[in-house]
Amino acid sequence: MQKVLITGFEPFGGERVNPSWEVVKQLNDMEFAGARIIARQLPCVFGAALEALNAAIDEVQPVMVLAIGQAGGRTDITLERVAINIDDARIPDNQGQQPIDETIVASGPAAYFSTLPIKAMVNSMREAGIPASVSQTAGTYVCNHVMYGLLHRLSDQQAIKGGFIHIPYLPEQAAAHPGAPSMAANTVLFALELAISIALQVEHDLKVVGGATH
Repeated sequence: MQKVLITGFEPFGGERVNPSWEVVKQLNDMEFAGARIIARQLPCVFGAALEALNAAIDEVQPVMVLAIGQAGGRTDITLERVAINIDDARIPDNQGQQPIDETIVASGPAAYFSTLPIKAMVNSMREAGIPASVSQTAGTYVCNHVMYGLLHRLSDQQAIKGGFIHIPYLPEQAAAHPGAPSMAANTVLFALELAISIALQVEHDLKVVGGATH
């Protein structure tokens, strides 16, 4: 059976939980769309996160890799279009590292685009009543670091799809951040199930508007 590797992060930035792992761990060993889902947690640490990701890819030998991360403040599920070759950390990672204006891969290109059918995935979520959109930036923290490193790893393995999805705070997190948007874990879980199914079945993405004016 084909395997899909899905990853979430440990908590960071003073949070007690990370919604990405709280949801992703529920997908472990599930089977749908002809594939078995394997979940792994990544450390929120520059360098170490990619080491853990690459080890998981070597172990699982997946046909698709989907990395999930927390984006506190975002109102919907956002499928990242592009990762850029820069680390510029606003806050230290979980080992106190705070790289500024450092390239992720010295000889790598400026950016990589997701190889997932992101617009088809967004469309399926919206049809299911789940707020979702295409995002034009994965930031410059560990999430972008992982997305760029993943796509660099897969750049010579065209048969393996890969990309990154950001999700909002869980309601219990938003309670500590008055005014911050949130999304229930069950809603995110359903959205990720849809995302995986669509990504496994769709070879050519939809050509619909997913851009932004700013």
